Amino acid sequence: MPLVTLNEILPQARRDGYAVAAFNVANLETLYSVVRAARAENSPLIVQVYQRLFEDDRAELIGVMARRLAEQSDAPMALHLDHGGTLDRVKQALDIGYTSVMIDGSALPFEENIALTSQAAALAHAAGATLEAEIGHVPFGDGEVKLSDAAEAAQFARQTKVDALAVSIGTAHGFYKKAPKLDIARAAQIGQSVPIPLVLHGGTGVSDEQLLSAITCGVAKINIATELQNLFIRGAAGEIERNGDNFKPVDVYLKPVEAQLFDYARAKIRTLRR
Repeated sequence: MPLVTLNEILPQARRDGYAVAAFNVANLETLYSVVRAARAENSPLIVQVYQRLFEDDRAELIGVMARRLAEQSDAPMALHLDHGGTLDRVKQALDIGYTSVMIDGSALPFEENIALTSQAAALAHAAGATLEAEIGHVPFGDGEVKLSDAAEAAQFARQTKVDALAVSIGTAHGFYKKAPKLDIARAAQIGQSVPIPLVLHGGTGVSDEQLLSAITCGVAKINIATELQNLFIRGAAGEIERNGDNFKPVDVYLKPVEAQLFDYARAKIRTLRR
């Protein structure tokens, strides 16, 4: 089927009590592996591309491949810009056919975040796409966590008209130095105050038990980037060590790595749909 927006995927997930895996891909191998995994599970999928890949042709080329793969599948798939930092980046993604975009104004003061997000929502909706934004702040690495407030989240969603809202309940992007502990009580308060699907960034390294608890609070999209891409890098390094000086064509060389990615993505999709 053609690529869809988040609105064809996430509201049902929230109603039915499961979450959709949103994998950040960066090349054919990561893209193809997660799409095959979603097909095997007959599950909706969100393919995400980080904004850095929009600095050259990569984001557009990944989009072309994603569109072709979606057309060959019966399960719905959205193509999403992750962490767009500016309105120009949002426009760029919409112009090349992304069906969903994120504007990240979470580091801005509250009112400025509302203003930026409202403009991005107007752009996305005019293009027939959906918009995700963030309230509170989920940091990268050792940055400062700013937890989301339920009342602010409700006001933000109402004023900006976003389609999905990323919230900060104790996660961070990248690998954790110590196991994260999610504030599930806070997530429940936000879920009771905000009717649209919630998003959890920083899904890498969070226990299945905590992910499932967050889903009961209204989280319908869970982002997974670091773990998937690290698996690709480590898998490729392992193949280099295993094969030594023996030549293999690149596609053959990476087949075992694709198999690892497929198994990982399929297991993650199953977990989120329990």
